[in-house]
Amino acid sequence: MVTLGYTLSGEEHKPNDLVRHAQKAESLGFEFVSISDHFHPWVDKQGESVFVWGVIGGVAHATDRISLGTGVTCPTVRIHPAIIAQAAATAASMMPGRFYLGVGTGENLNEHILGDHWPAYDQRAEMLEEAVDVIRMLWEGESVTYYGNYYTVENARIYTLPDKLPPIMVAAAGEKSAELASRIGDGLVMVSADADIVEQFRSGSPTQRPVYGQITVCCHQDAEEARKIAHEWWPNAGIQGEISQMLPTPAHFEQVAKLVREEDVAESVVCGNDVDAHRAKIQEYIDAGIDHVYIHQVGPDQDVFFDFYEQHILPHYN
Repeated sequence: MVTLGYTLSGEEHKPNDLVRHAQKAESLGFEFVSISDHFHPWVDKQGESVFVWGVIGGVAHATDRISLGTGVTCPTVRIHPAIIAQAAATAASMMPGRFYLGVGTGENLNEHILGDHWPAYDQRAEMLEEAVDVIRMLWEGESVTYYGNYYTVENARIYTLPDKLPPIMVAAAGEKSAELASRIGDGLVMVSADADIVEQFRSGSPTQRPVYGQITVCCHQDAEEARKIAHEWWPNAGIQGEISQMLPTPAHFEQVAKLVREEDVAESVVCGNDVDAHRAKIQEYIDAGIDHVYIHQVGPDQDVFFDFYEQHILPHYN
């Protein structure tokens, strides 16, 4: 059994369009949406970088059923975890039972903007663990004073809390992050169908926690045109390894993207409207143990995606 969701790409679309996309996803039967939390897009072509918490308020007001989560928020450098705790509590209050907080160690692209040092992964992981502790402490609704290794909180209390606290989903892409997610998370967030990461996460307790996995696609009736669109709008799909966490600006990503070919992007992005290809990619995620799969349509044309998935994909899983 798999639950299908849709990606609200804050790097590619204006805020009011994202709200409309969430409404459309709800009307078609998607069960949840995931929204990116960036200060910059990956490359200038994408053209947007919405403030996620403003858009979440719009989606909360404009929808009735669909769930929403951040995919993912970095609560460690650019924004203090106490502020994320308050923002997420308000979002969960506006969407009772429909909001989850996705967190991760972030990318230099977004987190360096205030002049802070961008630490190595092991330190970022320590910061994330402490940040999640701070968030959970503040969600207890009492006055908190805390002096940690990375964060200070003095006489802070969150008054606006939901009746039910939102779960915290933790992003992972490797062995170390999977172990961290298993220890501190209520669920796991991934961008690949890596069964080993899922297994390591679920080896912790409790074992039956949700796993969210993102698939990137570019629906278009012409597969060759889809490849061109994906390469133009989302060349970062072809940038592999830790470099994606280290580059500081969209200009740097554009420099690296010049080395990325269409076929490199097409290796990870499902291009075109081949029904079997889309279903096979979703099945790959299901086989890896991922029970919540959300789809990111690359490029400005979201209607072609919605029409294709309404006719050929969603009925297969509902």
